[in-house]
Amino acid sequence: MRKILILFISTFVLVGYSFAQKKANNIFPDGSIISKWFSDSTKIPLSKLGKQYVITNFGAKNDSTLLQTAAIQKTIDEAAKNGGGVVIIPKGTFLSGALFFKPKTHLYVSEGAVLKGSDNITDYPKMPSRMEGQNLDYFVALVNAYRVDGFTISGKGKIDGNGLRYWEAFWQRRKENPNCTNLEVSRPRLVFIWQSNNVQIQDVKLHNAGFWTSHYYQCNFVKILNVNFLSPYQPVKAPSTDAIDLDICSNVLIKGCYMSVNDDAIALKGGKGPWADMIPSNGENTNIVIENCEFGFCHSALTCGSEAIHNKNIVMRNCYVNEATRVLWLKMRPDTPQLYEYITVENIKGQANSLIYVKPWTQFFDLQGRKDIPLSYSDNITLKNIDLKCNVFYDVAITENDRLSNFKFENLTIEAKKTAIDKSIVKGFTLKNVKVNNVLVQ
Repeated sequence: MRKILILFISTFVLVGYSFAQKKANNIFPDGSIISKWFSDSTKIPLSKLGKQYVITNFGAKNDSTLLQTAAIQKTIDEAAKNGGGVVIIPKGTFLSGALFFKPKTHLYVSEGAVLKGSDNITDYPKMPSRMEGQNLDYFVALVNAYRVDGFTISGKGKIDGNGLRYWEAFWQRRKENPNCTNLEVSRPRLVFIWQSNNVQIQDVKLHNAGFWTSHYYQCNFVKILNVNFLSPYQPVKAPSTDAIDLDICSNVLIKGCYMSVNDDAIALKGGKGPWADMIPSNGENTNIVIENCEFGFCHSALTCGSEAIHNKNIVMRNCYVNEATRVLWLKMRPDTPQLYEYITVENIKGQANSLIYVKPWTQFFDLQGRKDIPLSYSDNITLKNIDLKCNVFYDVAITENDRLSNFKFENLTIEAKKTAIDKSIVKGFTLKNVKVNNVLVQ
């Protein structure tokens, strides 16, 4: 009887613990429920994308030296005219300038296929766009989707930005003027999706972007699944090739991806400037889940900023980090009012230069005539269940214009060269079972 009672109690405890863990996994940092939508990472099969339009049936030739923008765009237009369908890039390499997908059209890049971007900027027209937290006329991307609800990019092929010429031009300009802005050298993004809902990007390789790799502006319900993002950091650095830029997006799942780029892997953006929070084209990123991803070389695995006004309910979990400069970077931009809140990074293993980096971001500082400096806030930041080797454990330094509050570090096992931690600059700092070089931090 006693054995039965012990077994019953043990089972009850395990079930309770399992329920608690499951419940914790289904709650955003602010306590709201993570919907079932985030648990569904089902791939969309080619057969579900409608009529198939193979670009070689509409004039495209399997010739990597021939610019084929017109033939590929003709294929997209034909699909749109006939009620929609999927544009297929077959095996081979096809060179193209900017392409514009239309409602009910999709892109499928077959295994062994390469959609290769032109390295001539004249093949990317300037149009109303969004770059670096501002709306302006700028060069379009290789793949563009504007108001294309349900848009998908799939297949196991590659979209290659062919960015070397753009990178070399950028670094040459930096030699001439070390203070040049990122927009001074004309460069196209690889993928730009604007005001599109229910978007899914899966399985493809997005490589060698001329500028940002994939940029999502004012999108809702986006899934990025098992995508391989790669741009080099040597021998020629690929500048500003962020893997994923979320710019005023809500309900985003990033799962099973590999990211190695010469800038931030995932950057949350939304506007910049002293009155950024009052501009209608700016806004917040909310309800973002990043899980089961691997990060190679990058400036940071997860970054808030440098053009951001409000990020809320951000979860990064169950990820492996290798060669990242930072795991979490909160860019406190002194010319922009910012609020980063309810951000949780948990179940992380690997190595990086620093675990958390919170400092002012002063590049291109401009108050635009505003007399006072706007305040910026980081609140309810949680680091939990992390096993990391790094050079700097806690790289945090703020100004009188920054407010940090309610930081929680729990179950951290850190091996670091620099171990100092200044808790005084955070209002409400909780440490629970935090070990740095096998020493418990109080």
